[in-house]
Amino acid sequence: MMDNAVKARIDSLYEAFSVLSNGAYTYITDMRTDWTRWSKEAVRYFDLPDEYMHGVAYTWMERIHPDDRAAYKENIDKVMSGQLSEHNLQYRVLTKDGRYIVCTCRGVVLRDGNGSPDFFGGIIKNNDTLSYFDDISNMRSLYGFLEDLQSASCRGESLQIMILDINDFSRLNEIYGYTFGNRVLQEFSKMIKTEAHGMGTWYRMDGTKFAIVCQKASVDDLKNLYKRIQYNSIHDFNVDGTRVVLSFVAGAINLDSLAVSAETVYSCLSFAYYESKNNHLGELFVLKNNVGDDKRFAIERINVIRNSIVNNCEGFFLCYQPIVDATTEKIIGAEALIRWKNDEYGVVPPVQFVDVLEQDNLFPELGKWILRTSIRDAKKILDSYPGFVINVNLSYTQLEKPDFVDSVLHILEQAKFPPQNLCLEITERCRLLDMDLLKNIFTRLRGRGIKVALDDFGTGFSSIGVLREIPVTSVKIDRSFVMNIEQDPSDQKTVRFISELADSFSSSVTAEGIETPEMREFLLRFKIKSLQGFYYSKPLPINDFMDKYVNA
Repeated sequence: MMDNAVKARIDSLYEAFSVLSNGAYTYITDMRTDWTRWSKEAVRYFDLPDEYMHGVAYTWMERIHPDDRAAYKENIDKVMSGQLSEHNLQYRVLTKDGRYIVCTCRGVVLRDGNGSPDFFGGIIKNNDTLSYFDDISNMRSLYGFLEDLQSASCRGESLQIMILDINDFSRLNEIYGYTFGNRVLQEFSKMIKTEAHGMGTWYRMDGTKFAIVCQKASVDDLKNLYKRIQYNSIHDFNVDGTRVVLSFVAGAINLDSLAVSAETVYSCLSFAYYESKNNHLGELFVLKNNVGDDKRFAIERINVIRNSIVNNCEGFFLCYQPIVDATTEKIIGAEALIRWKNDEYGVVPPVQFVDVLEQDNLFPELGKWILRTSIRDAKKILDSYPGFVINVNLSYTQLEKPDFVDSVLHILEQAKFPPQNLCLEITERCRLLDMDLLKNIFTRLRGRGIKVALDDFGTGFSSIGVLREIPVTSVKIDRSFVMNIEQDPSDQKTVRFISELADSFSSSVTAEGIETPEMREFLLRFKIKSLQGFYYSKPLPINDFMDKYVNA
């Protein structure tokens, strides 16, 4: 039975620690008696015996994943014996419902006037729950950002939002260590809040990304703020006496009293960020929210299209552009191309939504719908063209999913579609992913007979590297190299180089953008196996495609 005096001492310290917990679980142990008080939330979540427990350090160890117990026991033994004054460990813990979740446990030993261990107290952060506050920066987190944004959007407020990310921060961690890296983030957080004083609210997003939401600032104000942050981070940023130089990428959007979801805004903001990173050398990229031919704002349109994905991909449909043999001009396949329409907006071309939605965590669901629909339609063609191959474009957000390969194979198996009649196209943005990840994915797919094509070949710096590392079936020469092929010697040399390079890797070549018979005749000089373009057909809905090529 716990002594009342011990309980009073524990309770007093527990209340003090709870004030600083920011939603984490608090614990306090009297090291003389080994009695501990735990937060009621932790008791319920992990099915612990009681709020007050004796010898709980080793009772807790029984709930820790077997692979993590040795590190925990070594650390807690040193803490309880007084050899260590701090506890900072991450491990997996079994929950009440039978799942292992990751927790971060931090604690300190409080000593008495003689220097002997007196109390051990700290917090356990449940990394499985949503945290609306970031401990390091003292800012609202990504979840707080989404919550606040949703409230503002529902009120139809005009907002200006900027997101920025610190470049190559992992290298700084490798050089100085994670503790110093956290200090950099703390000092950087103070600096940007000072620079943006009175402009809006800052948030720390995932990793090293930060965002500011303003109600009264202009886009020019955001540009000037970004310039000040860049200048200070290069010329006058010191952490604990160490000069640190930081560089950034940044994107921004302007919302003009639009009632759109927070997730849509975040997708648009992410698109602006990646445009800055991949195409604008870190300059602030502002996504323009222009009014289109339908008299609606671009982000409002994106919001409606995004909601269509949630609603079983309602409004989406596929068109198919034929791919023909370069010599015989007979059809050998087709590329599936996404479209969207509804009564209010009409038909919206993919250029107005695909690039933005690729940043959205919903896009993999649309990708599955595209794959299921395209192979369902392609099955109708196989009886007439047994060698017919359907080409389906991939998004990098699909490839990042750990179950991507299994998902593709499952869809093929469900549809009873032959894998050798499917070709998955890697776009330029996909090629920016980790090479080992890409190599593993496409080696597995090729092992099942699925073909792989590199789309827009020659437009990105990574094209040759991907061709060298990945078992590619074919490359598709970007139409920009074909448009002036008859007159431009540079394009002719480029097409010759690509075709010979692909041939050396045993990959066939498709030329896109064929618009005239003269272009086709000229391309026959090179090692081109297949052709695609308006000269043969514009993209057609499946029924029109069937009438033209199968039912005729």
